Amino acid sequence: MALNDQSTQIRPGEELDASLIDPYLKAHIPGLNGTPAISQFPGGASNLTYLLEYPGQEFVLRRPPFGHKAKSAHDMGREYRILNQLKDGFPYCPKAYVHCTDESVIGAEFYVMERVNGIILRSDLPPELGLDAAKTQALCKSFIDKFVELHQVDYSACGLADLGKPEGYVARQIRGWSERYEKALTPDAPKWEAVRAWLNDKMPADSPTSSIVHNDYRFDNVILDPHNPMQIIGVLDWELTTLGDPLMDLGNTLAYWIEAADPAPVQLMRRQPSNAPGMLTRRQFVDYYAERSGLAIDNFDFYYTYGLFRLAGIVQQIYYRFFHGQTQDKRFAQFIHMNKLLEQMSLNVIGKSAL
Repeated sequence: MALNDQSTQIRPGEELDASLIDPYLKAHIPGLNGTPAISQFPGGASNLTYLLEYPGQEFVLRRPPFGHKAKSAHDMGREYRILNQLKDGFPYCPKAYVHCTDESVIGAEFYVMERVNGIILRSDLPPELGLDAAKTQALCKSFIDKFVELHQVDYSACGLADLGKPEGYVARQIRGWSERYEKALTPDAPKWEAVRAWLNDKMPADSPTSSIVHNDYRFDNVILDPHNPMQIIGVLDWELTTLGDPLMDLGNTLAYWIEAADPAPVQLMRRQPSNAPGMLTRRQFVDYYAERSGLAIDNFDFYYTYGLFRLAGIVQQIYYRFFHGQTQDKRFAQFIHMNKLLEQMSLNVIGKSAL
């Protein structure tokens, strides 16, 4: 049980009042008894995530950050709808129970879903899992299999055809991340001019295949079966989900995929055990994804470079806040070095590219 994802004490200023939440939930979820014990999951720089423990039942509550009013960035109703409607086509979504739009209940919109009890991996594979290289490879392939399965969901049959606009998706992402990067520039940040020009020059036409795009598919957003950790029983964090090109989603995921042969400075960015013995390399990941999905991936360098540029955009937006004193979190001081390293990685890719 110690390997299961643990909630902790609530951070100061982010408390929830059980006396307000409890009557609301009892009015909407049958069979609840007692008063919930409330704790907080330590992740969640975006939306905040809490554990509600009733006798014999556990739930997860998601709400926007305190003081944040930008609904487009923290759309609880959209996330709730995705879970609700995607569940039939992709059973690894947690079951969503209720979405509350009445901000008088806890001071913000929120939704409540089931707690999927299992293991969430962080930087390294816990030795207690007992996964040798063969079992680790089986876990890696299971991770990719679920990714492919998500991309093959009939989103129209799930009632999600209006979730996004697949037409022009690639061009919108390149343009959108270029604009966001420009707005977040600081005097010490790289301009990414050569990479951005290359992405615009090598941009493929719209893919005939469109899919659900998760946009944050990583090991710390999947839940492993505690009785068989090579199997995935849940997928989390659907707030960025839209419709688009599945290979762009693949590029996003590979940007986080640090493999064992990557140099030491790159290893410092690793946040998942993608370097463990048995894990596939990025090239093997792409080949296995292509085999399982049936998609031809002739321009992998484009999608991987896009993923690196997008990640740099996310990193730079956070660093911009630190640079201008909008956050005091000292961890973010290092993000400028991460941005520069990501640019160098991208230049290495396009320098060797056959595209």
